[in-house]
Amino acid sequence: MLKYDIIIVGAGISGCVFAERFASAGKTVLMLEKRDHIGGNCFDYKDENGITIHKYGPHIFHTNNEDVWKYVNKFATFNTYEHKVLSRVDGEYYEFPINRNTINKFFDKNFTTEKEVETFLDEKRDKTIIEPKNSEESVLMKIGKDLYEKFFKNYTIKQWDLSPKDLDRAVMERIPIRTNTDDRYFSDKFQGIPKSGYTSLFKEMLSRKNITVKLNADYFEMKNELECDLLVYSGPVDRFFDYKFGKLKYRSLDIVFEECEKKEFQPVAVVNYPNEEKYTRITEYKKFLDETSDKTVISKEYPMWGGEPFYPVLDDENKKINEKYQEEVNVLGNKVIFAGRLANYKYYNMDQAFENALNLFNKL
Repeated sequence: MLKYDIIIVGAGISGCVFAERFASAGKTVLMLEKRDHIGGNCFDYKDENGITIHKYGPHIFHTNNEDVWKYVNKFATFNTYEHKVLSRVDGEYYEFPINRNTINKFFDKNFTTEKEVETFLDEKRDKTIIEPKNSEESVLMKIGKDLYEKFFKNYTIKQWDLSPKDLDRAVMERIPIRTNTDDRYFSDKFQGIPKSGYTSLFKEMLSRKNITVKLNADYFEMKNELECDLLVYSGPVDRFFDYKFGKLKYRSLDIVFEECEKKEFQPVAVVNYPNEEKYTRITEYKKFLDETSDKTVISKEYPMWGGEPFYPVLDDENKKINEKYQEEVNVLGNKVIFAGRLANYKYYNMDQAFENALNLFNKL
């Protein structure tokens, strides 16, 4: 029997926060990770060209929470990278999220003030929608049909294999619509990427002697050999309860990497392809840390079912199933802490995952 004060399932953001916090408080911690690496979907590594590759697609840290920013900076030095995304529509690059420059180029206008853009969008938007019931309505209410169909509709269908009509409004409402010329993807006060990579950050978090990390370790195969005062679980919530209410749906990605015999592939790190292509976006990794190489590495993302669970599917059916699982979570009380995107069945940005785990720990 393996006995520890705390046993943590999963070595992603949530698991690492709890491990670091409990270890700092003098507790013995066992972390079990079924993959062969720490860091969850934030895992990165340097390839033979000296380019830092994000194995599970691009991760950019951004937050307005100063406490979260101070916390992550205890374990890594961040650069000042501010994420900029272009969307490739009808053979042209457009700034995305949609801003004044996007609108001027797309509609061949020359607006110079926010008021002009607001007035123009007010003419375009669907005024019959007062309280949007889904993602489609949330966008049509703000910007109307033209921009919705070119920049949002098909991208969403590719990403989720669902019509935006069938997705919770929260999915689209994460993306801002700007009337100024701010071309940053995120407007948060604090932004950047760890200079030595995310994996290095997580290694630092797990560096205390009273933390034991076991990789390639499946909690469900080992649980009868384990004893602890508290279990922290960051895996899929439906798996924990043996799928008693059915399986929750997750969208995954088939990420195809390509090495290119050129110094640069595209103008920015990420370009969205919302329409004809089967992939949703192309990422060029050397741009994140301004790395130099005669070659460059890109990845194309093909959304898929199956594979690693990346994105909770927030439609009515899955929300109802999740409600049943969360009721079971509540019955367990403080015996088991459920934390993270998979355990809570919520779409967390990186900073939200850190914040959620820190808040849960502080409540203890």
